[in-house]
Amino acid sequence: MEARKPRQIRRASGQPTRREPRPLAAGTITKVTPTLRDPERMSVFIDGEFAFALPDIVAVGRGLKRGVALTLDDIRELAGIAEGEKATAAALNFVSYRPRSEREVRDRLRRRAFEPESIDYAIEKMRGWRYLDDAKFAEFWVESRAEHSPRGKRALQSELRAKGVEREVVERVLEATDLDENNAALEIARKRLRSLSSYDEETQRRRLSAFLARRGYGWDVVKPVLAELFTGD
Repeated sequence: MEARKPRQIRRASGQPTRREPRPLAAGTITKVTPTLRDPERMSVFIDGEFAFALPDIVAVGRGLKRGVALTLDDIRELAGIAEGEKATAAALNFVSYRPRSEREVRDRLRRRAFEPESIDYAIEKMRGWRYLDDAKFAEFWVESRAEHSPRGKRALQSELRAKGVEREVVERVLEATDLDENNAALEIARKRLRSLSSYDEETQRRRLSAFLARRGYGWDVVKPVLAELFTGD
């Protein structure tokens, strides 16, 4: 797996330039030194030119030090690891804001132009560290919705499937979750009804029904909610 081309760099004049990557070729390590931004990562220079940065545990484990000769296969393997580590760092940053599904992480890395091998490398590491678990993500999503923006089971199923969570996982999580659809729908319907006070009752009913349907509630939930809110049902 070959490393990605580096991003554009802008000179002080504002004109873009690009550092040409070192061609992949056999060579001898001339320097191994901690990176400026992260002392736990080592910059590896081959034949006097920067080649890639690796976690220090990888550099030490591979015995990378000045004077070590590397074959082309060695270079390719190490460049692949370096790129996989970049993808892993990007994935970790992405999940630092909130839990993510595996598909969300994969899509994010694709948009960042990482190669499939680097994405697989990152996903495998994230799984091993338990940062990626679609069942846990689904539980988080359902609980978050219930607390901040209630949805019916149908809407939750649709949202989670859109995020790449397998149908069996979604169904299992929803079955294990104590969702009180009736009370949740009644609460948000009452709030919505306040904004419909200028309409006649028939219009209020119609708009509330449509509102609750968009939130994923079936008629078996909507009907008793309307009966609770309007007299004569």
